[in-house]
Amino acid sequence: MITLHHLENSRSQRVLWLLEELGVDYDIKIYKRDKKTSLAPAALKKVHPTGKSPVIEHGGNVIAETGAILEYLVEHHGGALAPDRASPDYLRYKYWIHAAEGSYAGPMVLMLMLNRMESAPMPFFAKPIARRLTKGVRDGYLDHTLKALFDNLHDELGRSDWLAGNEITAADIAMSFPMEGFAARGDIKRYPRIRAFLDKIHARPAYLRAVERGGPYALMT
Repeated sequence: MITLHHLENSRSQRVLWLLEELGVDYDIKIYKRDKKTSLAPAALKKVHPTGKSPVIEHGGNVIAETGAILEYLVEHHGGALAPDRASPDYLRYKYWIHAAEGSYAGPMVLMLMLNRMESAPMPFFAKPIARRLTKGVRDGYLDHTLKALFDNLHDELGRSDWLAGNEITAADIAMSFPMEGFAARGDIKRYPRIRAFLDKIHARPAYLRAVERGGPYALMT
């Protein structure tokens, strides 16, 4: 039996969605964030030393890191939700399943932190300093980095029905997190294919079951 250690409103929502798409039996242990800090509870450190989620337990193994978990689950269920290894789509699949946490996650976290810095309570004299600091980071790095990433993603969504071919794969599940985060805080109107992708996944029965089982899901807040 697979056990998913699921932190509310987090990356582990994708693992929960994958499990629902695979239709496998699993247990779920839900952890609540601290209401003041939004941090994960200390109880997660009893499962994995980093105290982060997602983490799964299966066959005596404790497996962390979203990409590693997605690949593990796909491989242990006959390659479901992955292209055939001989297919030209397989390299696209490998790229996108790792790009989610590699290329996209860092800038998305930085965007979240800058948003929080700009809206955080502070003395009036500190606000101009905070604005200059955040503007410097946005102008010097973040804005053009996000544009390049999401321009490329938008172009790729025009090649086929899904990111790695005409069938949904775990790569689409992996990339849903940065896309949903960007839709919440970025200029999603410039990317109609990304908007259409999100509408499509939000209508999937497995996605809806995962949200129902995992609890409220609102990114970048």
